[in-house]
Amino acid sequence: MRKIIFTLLSIGFVLTACRQPNQKEADMDFTDGVKVALSDSGRIDLNSLQWTREPAAFEVKNDTIVITTKPHTDLWQRTYYHFQNDNAPVLQLKTREKFFSFVVKTDFTGSHHRFDQCGVVMYLDSENWLKGSVEYENEEFQHLGSVVTNKGYSDWATTAISADVKTMWYRFSRREDDYCIECSTNGTDFSQMRVCHVFAGADEISFGIYACSPEESSFTARFSDMKITECMWKAHDGQQPDQE
Repeated sequence: MRKIIFTLLSIGFVLTACRQPNQKEADMDFTDGVKVALSDSGRIDLNSLQWTREPAAFEVKNDTIVITTKPHTDLWQRTYYHFQNDNAPVLQLKTREKFFSFVVKTDFTGSHHRFDQCGVVMYLDSENWLKGSVEYENEEFQHLGSVVTNKGYSDWATTAISADVKTMWYRFSRREDDYCIECSTNGTDFSQMRVCHVFAGADEISFGIYACSPEESSFTARFSDMKITECMWKAHDGQQPDQE
């Protein structure tokens, strides 16, 4: 697992007010066990951003990460298809912070073959992870969806959207060991895709971006407008929790 070394301002991740009330700034931990020191600009040192398998090619330029996929790369475990694919490139940041949101814009204009995809991910290990993405299907429609994998079994929740859509924002939020994935076509108005529990996601997690091409294909995905904010997935204001 190789680290990618950036200078402090090489890419525009922004960290702002990610703590709950009464939580001290010194407790914020977003890079591989190293406490994050906020600069006046809010930018953080990304020396601890890591690949879990590298793509065919990648480039970091200004605030954009460009990833070119290899053929036959994917993330899936067992369910329905009865096969296991665990070779997609994933670029992630580590944290023990329990309340935050991560936003990223994806551009998949280059996707052209069935199942070409790119999006947001929380990859813990081969049998415990989640992802949200748009997967190319054909010239008429594609699948906007999410996969949650717990203890080695994946599910897939999707909705069909027009093939004309070529960009999508995602917002990944954590509230302790529960998670939410939202999407947006304009980066402002987000709609819920999935609320889930990840059994292995109670302590330190890794989260970030991924791209892959499960069949005989390769395409270039672009990721930009990345930021970490306070948790935008607010506490539930309906039925009160059961008393233990």
